[in-house]
Amino acid sequence: MESGQHKPTAGDTGPRSAVVVNPVKVADLDEFRRIVDGALTAAGWPAPTWHETTVEDPGRGQTQQAVQAGAEVVFACGGDGTVMACVTALAGTDVALAVLPQGTGNLLAANLGLSNDLAVGLEVAVERGRRRLDVGVVDDQCFAVMAGMGFDAQMLDSTSETTKARIGWPAYVMGAAKHLRDRPMRVSIRIDDRPPLRRRARSVLVANVGRLQGGVRLLTDAEPDDGWLDVAVLTPRTLGHWLAMGWALVRRRGSVPRMEVLRGRKVEITSNRVQPRQLDGDLIEPGRSLKAEIKPESLWLCVPRPAQHPDLSVDAEAAAERGERLVEEARRE
Repeated sequence: MESGQHKPTAGDTGPRSAVVVNPVKVADLDEFRRIVDGALTAAGWPAPTWHETTVEDPGRGQTQQAVQAGAEVVFACGGDGTVMACVTALAGTDVALAVLPQGTGNLLAANLGLSNDLAVGLEVAVERGRRRLDVGVVDDQCFAVMAGMGFDAQMLDSTSETTKARIGWPAYVMGAAKHLRDRPMRVSIRIDDRPPLRRRARSVLVANVGRLQGGVRLLTDAEPDDGWLDVAVLTPRTLGHWLAMGWALVRRRGSVPRMEVLRGRKVEITSNRVQPRQLDGDLIEPGRSLKAEIKPESLWLCVPRPAQHPDLSVDAEAAAERGERLVEEARRE
């Protein structure tokens, strides 16, 4: 495990930074920009550069441009797609990612305990707690939280942006309800060089960290810097199975029924038919297979202190209180 923290001293100049923002996700971009600029100035940082995402480029090109221009911290401001694009561009560099979630139910933010809190996102960055995380790779994209095939991606596909904007992460429950009785997929799951396993599954999730929307902990042993991918194979067949699984996840004591957990560095899932697929809560092109590989210690992430704790959300509440003071100071400027 690697981590770094830096406390500002007298005369210390903060790092150069950039904000990669999805303008669609921010209600008042001018006001948002004023608060972020003011908070960073109050913390002794130079003014950040700003880069807006587009439909054609959800953030990868803008992040690469910011890195080339000398940014040492990149703020990802948007939903899952924006964050994943920034993760992909920053993996393998020494530039740190800070998350300012503006979408509904951002997965990486959920694992940081950030919800949609601008104040805590800024505070976590300026306190300069750092942790080097693994990332997963699927094709040419990186994910920080989890990839999935089957029911989880169907749920995302069935959840409308309007409902998400109105009620937040519970909208996913409504999306999930539409697919509880769908037939399972026949899958072959190959972990590293082991013989393939054959299952009738509703969903296969490949996770780097274990928390889902709403803070539900799916995989209790998944750690973001252990060099492993944790694989959850979900095999419920009846409504009763779904309810038992959901109750076990909420209570989180002992094993979860109808969930098999595997672990490896390379995972290849092949289905008998085309399935919806997702990376970090963002839908990608449907397909019959999903190949994921771990890329150890690839991403510097701004995290709440203490940065060494297995649960990244530790200290998020205290950081939120400190962040509120920082934002108030920025608003008074």
